[in-house]
Amino acid sequence: MAALFAAIGVSALAMTPTAGTQQPAAGAGPGQVDKGKTTYAENCSHCHGPNMVNPGTITPDLREFPDDKALFFNTVKHGRNGKMPLWGDLLSDQQIADIWAYVSSRRNP
Repeated sequence: MAALFAAIGVSALAMTPTAGTQQPAAGAGPGQVDKGKTTYAENCSHCHGPNMVNPGTITPDLREFPDDKALFFNTVKHGRNGKMPLWGDLLSDQQIADIWAYVSSRRNP
């Protein structure tokens, strides 16, 4: 009986997400989070940090960005408060959607 409970416990642990495990954003297609991670690393990490951790600058910790895709798109495309530069001319809507999938997957609840 103890072996049965141990097997159930190990199975449950294997299925439980761990801290740092990326969960796909709702509606994110296969590989979209990975594409977003790459695009984020190339374009966003300079200001927002390599793991979305605020590196001590004026930039917000993106893991705490509201669950608001429209606000995210608008902020990335058009900038914000003269501090966040606009990226609408440099990133396609698909690239922004990929970054959103990545950011959403790392959000702190």
